[in-house]
Amino acid sequence: MKIIQTEAAPAAIGPYSQGIIVGNLAFTSGQIPLSAETGEVVGATVAEQTERVIKNLKAVLEAAGSSLDKVVKTTCFLADMGDFAVFNEVYAKHFTGKPARSTVAVKQLPRNVLVEIEAVAELV
Repeated sequence: MKIIQTEAAPAAIGPYSQGIIVGNLAFTSGQIPLSAETGEVVGATVAEQTERVIKNLKAVLEAAGSSLDKVVKTTCFLADMGDFAVFNEVYAKHFTGKPARSTVAVKQLPRNVLVEIEAVAELV
């Protein structure tokens, strides 16, 4: 087991890592739309926040030696299922390989953001 750590994505805001490598798989922690530089929330809309979340996921995956194209499963959390269609539009632009996915609405996300995504990916 190896911990994934990169300054290109926000530091963990609790007692966990950005991700873990086990065997030939990378498991990311849930990414929210925080700036890696400032730790502040980026974006006011679900579209803007989803773009930032995916940018953060990409950075963690690249630090692990993987990529968005190698993602096999995502778990997506939305603060409001009414944002599902807009979220899907942004998601589809980046996850063209159509990995398996679960999407759920939750009562609240950290920092009151609108979206969080975690991923499992093969290593390149």
